[in-house]
Amino acid sequence: MNRDTSPTLDLSQLKASLRARCAEHGVPVETRARLVLAVALLAGPVLAAGQPVRVTEEVDPSGPLLVITVRLPEHTPVAGTDLPLVPEPGGPGVAVWRIPVPQVPPAPDCPPETAAEQELAAVLARLDGLEREQWELKHELAETNSGVLAMFVQLEERDEQLRRSHAQIFQQLEDALRPPPPEVPGVDLAVHYTPAEADAPTGGDLYDWFVLPDGSLHITVVDAVGHGVASTRNALHVTHAVRTLTLEGYPLGELVERTATALRITDPRLMATVLLARLDPRTGKLELANGSHPPALLVRAGGAAEYLTVPGRGVGFPLPGSFEVRTETLAEGDLLLLHTDGLTECRGDAEEGEARLLAAAEAHAGLPVGELTETVVAGLRTVVTHTDDTLLLAARYRPAPVAR
Repeated sequence: MNRDTSPTLDLSQLKASLRARCAEHGVPVETRARLVLAVALLAGPVLAAGQPVRVTEEVDPSGPLLVITVRLPEHTPVAGTDLPLVPEPGGPGVAVWRIPVPQVPPAPDCPPETAAEQELAAVLARLDGLEREQWELKHELAETNSGVLAMFVQLEERDEQLRRSHAQIFQQLEDALRPPPPEVPGVDLAVHYTPAEADAPTGGDLYDWFVLPDGSLHITVVDAVGHGVASTRNALHVTHAVRTLTLEGYPLGELVERTATALRITDPRLMATVLLARLDPRTGKLELANGSHPPALLVRAGGAAEYLTVPGRGVGFPLPGSFEVRTETLAEGDLLLLHTDGLTECRGDAEEGEARLLAAAEAHAGLPVGELTETVVAGLRTVVTHTDDTLLLAARYRPAPVAR
């Protein structure tokens, strides 16, 4: 059934006609309210300007659909996206709504006032429903947030437990890799180590110290090329090889070369610098052998300091070995410092770093060795542009008085 209203200037008549058609075909009240308001928003300004509006109503049985077509003057814009019921595009000045017709008996006609109240009631009911849905969503969201917060707290607790466990493991690993000072009458010993990265406590800088059967103190300082676990493994290979060869009785001057020869078979790519020191606490005799490592620093009790250079090449280098053994005699109060290049190259300039280390050692030579190592490292690492493992080992000679 088709209906074509004649052009009208009465907006109320237009709305009444639309309500009647919707009621006739059982269109839901909320849909009807949206349709009437949408048509009013389009046609109202046109009618107020005295221009004609034509509305066509027809039923498409294939849907079934109630098809409402509003024809306005062609120059009238049809802004469908901001209307309560969006129309289909129908050409210039034309808006078309295709509304599904429910298979229910049509509602009885009612006065316009009652129809408007129905539409308002439907809209309010819809708003109430939306508010209830919003409240339920907020309630569910609050419960979800509470669960997420509890899960986050649990994860934080687990992370903290893992951090503590890792710290304990790292500390145990450091303790295993870095032996405590041996008891040597007449020699005060201390060591400071700073890893290149806080979350990687192991590196290629290692040391080993032990007392030989004759009472002499042996010290090995190793700096394996690289970082992390691989360099730690290489440094361990070097320290273990040096210890084994030392205890087998090989002379100090042969240890670097023999260590390089032994490790060349098992790991031909291993490269490391090595510094060896042998101190007899009874006489103060100090022997040094070196394989490409930074030289030891000797600070005399009177305050003068000098580097004890020894030529040589490290493990994995061409022609490895210490080319000579340097011998010094320590007096009471003399201080020996052994270090790795991470201490003197932290600013990128090795020569400047060695000069700063010498000055710091002279300035703080009177401190106990444990305090001295911490103070010297802190003073040299105020600016760090080159990150590397840092090792500083100190030995002060304090011979026991000779019994009369």
